[in-house]
Amino acid sequence: MNKTVKSDLYRHEGLTGLKGFIKGWFIPGFRYIYVFRKVTWKRRFSPAGIFFRLLKRRYRYKYGFEISPDAKIGDGLYLTSHCGPVIIGPVTIGKYCNISHSVTIGRSYRDGVLGRPTLGDYVWIGPGAVLVGKITIGNNVLIAPNSFVNFDVPDKSLVIGNPGKIISRENPTRNYINDILNE
Repeated sequence: MNKTVKSDLYRHEGLTGLKGFIKGWFIPGFRYIYVFRKVTWKRRFSPAGIFFRLLKRRYRYKYGFEISPDAKIGDGLYLTSHCGPVIIGPVTIGKYCNISHSVTIGRSYRDGVLGRPTLGDYVWIGPGAVLVGKITIGNNVLIAPNSFVNFDVPDKSLVIGNPGKIISRENPTRNYINDILNE
């Protein structure tokens, strides 16, 4: 198992090793992330690439997760296992991020600019949040449930509301982002 899969697995209840992988396979969020990683690592038209793309498509309908294979996602992604739609376009997401159910991260067209979000490390996104446009979310940021974000967010911030309001905090994701694999 490589470092990325180990980090993803550990984020789900601190699971490690083969026994942890087997237990993690029954967690929809981890299962989808594992298949997503395989899709991005395998050549598109290889037998393994086709197999994992078909499996990813099946899990898309079964669990409601949809992450573009063109998304660049760092180690330790955590998708909550509540089966609600999670839609993520070809964006860039840093390491050790949490994404809750009913979240949309995608592109928008605003002021003549078409773009997609870039998320830093240690970002927690609450249920129902929407992040759209050519925006940058800094490191150690908590986006509260049902927030609408279409603006840049600096490091060490809390975003709350619709429209979103930025509140500076020293460590907003403390006790929200857990089970980080020590490298």
